[in-house]
Amino acid sequence: MKTKKAKKKKEEILIEVHPSIPRRLFVLSSLVVLGLFAIHFALVRSEAELGPKLATLAFGIAVLWVADRVRQATSGSLQLTKDTLRHSSGEVLTTVDNIRSLDRGVFAYKPSSGFLLRLTERGVRRWEVGLWWCTGRWVGVGGVVSAPQAKAMAELLALMIAERDAAITDQTKTPRS
Repeated sequence: MKTKKAKKKKEEILIEVHPSIPRRLFVLSSLVVLGLFAIHFALVRSEAELGPKLATLAFGIAVLWVADRVRQATSGSLQLTKDTLRHSSGEVLTTVDNIRSLDRGVFAYKPSSGFLLRLTERGVRRWEVGLWWCTGRWVGVGGVVSAPQAKAMAELLALMIAERDAAITDQTKTPRS
């Protein structure tokens, strides 16, 4: 399943998960300090050889690039409607019908303060650093998101999945005339 832009019509948003401001600030400031420290270390160390200096400089630049990606990714939010889980930009992560199961256990391979969705159809590989990622049949939601909001979204999704599965089971048990 490919990610796509949501339809133009307005769907009712059941719940929205925003990045937690303290977590976002902590992650961004940590990355910026690490990147600037690596660049400073590479430029100040005059007795070091050229290879290690360039590697440290490249590392610092890469960390600052990741910090910018985190800043961009966490400027939005995730929205759950009755049909889709989407980004506030309108990009659809997955449809509710495509979710096979939800895992939010302690030992689940999931982002911090988040949950893992197992899909029936493959999604496009994508990583919005700090907010969500998709690899094949897995979508992970979490990172710098508000833990209570993520838990509420996971509970609502679990309820929606259970209702969908119950409706499917009822349809298969109902005798046809």
